[in-house]
Amino acid sequence: MLSFVNDYSEGCHPRILARLAETNLQPQPGYGEDDFCLRAKDRIRALCESPAAEVCFLSGGTQTNRIALSALLRPWEGVLAAETGHIAVHEAGAIEAGGHKVLTLPAHGGKLDPAEAARALETFHADANRAHMVQPGLLYLSFPTELGTLYTKAELRALRALCDRYHMKLYLDGARLGCGLVSPDCDLTLPELAALCDAFYLGGTKQGALLGEALVFPKGAPGHFVTLVKQHGGLLAKGRLLGLQFDALLEDGLYFDLARNALERAGELRAVFREKGYRFYLESPTNQQFLILDRETQAKLAGNVAFSFWERYDATSDVVRFCTSWATTPEQIAALRALLPEQGRA
Repeated sequence: MLSFVNDYSEGCHPRILARLAETNLQPQPGYGEDDFCLRAKDRIRALCESPAAEVCFLSGGTQTNRIALSALLRPWEGVLAAETGHIAVHEAGAIEAGGHKVLTLPAHGGKLDPAEAARALETFHADANRAHMVQPGLLYLSFPTELGTLYTKAELRALRALCDRYHMKLYLDGARLGCGLVSPDCDLTLPELAALCDAFYLGGTKQGALLGEALVFPKGAPGHFVTLVKQHGGLLAKGRLLGLQFDALLEDGLYFDLARNALERAGELRAVFREKGYRFYLESPTNQQFLILDRETQAKLAGNVAFSFWERYDATSDVVRFCTSWATTPEQIAALRALLPEQGRA
């Protein structure tokens, strides 16, 4: 079975397994105060050019989003997000369960339009009844978005200016941040992104780690943050397991090399689909590729190729996602090519 279901199906990069074995019997302090976490935090500060940044290692993306937004929002505030945003669609109401409403806006290829966001905020602040309403306190973005698209530097600067105007925080979900930053379509650097955000995270789960995300507050975390993490069940006694993985991934650029592999394989994947006459739902410059696939073709591939249903397209077709990862090989792409029926043929 060829699997293009997601970018976290494999375990982790062999370097991480080797480091875990090598250091297994080394006693270390708990709760993220171990040598591995401290070194990984320093690596992240250097990469972001943010010497005052606070970094917290957490186990997964939904946990990270909920903890970060709980720390950044006041009780009466909600979060603005694209209607396709992960917190709005695929996190089972985790943000709402934490007491903060997700206020959705139209998505354009997965992205928020700065002008539309500005109009929504102008409308809210012009409402004489706004004291009775959930106040937008934070803008949530994903980079790449859930549809694999990227915000430009100009778009992020416009959204940052909007947040400053209305005294809001800007938070960026970086589950696939490595893939976004190494994409040829990206015009942002990590230090530029860090300077624009109040908080963001470097994804590990989808970038070659067994699990784990690195939540970064470039200008320092909110007060009592460690206590809040503990209260939310996110403070691991064996925090070393998370820090060690980021230390290994960031040691010599491996993190970004693995992202480049995912993008190179995605480029090969796009070429194969175009050669075979398949229709794309949209153009994605990262490792998630979205196709319009009729159900007859899906049935032909079943049992040999695994991919993800995304949404219903019409009476006979669905939008499906093929996802490459840090571990996808050229041989797997070639094997897929041999299995794909050409479109328009019986």
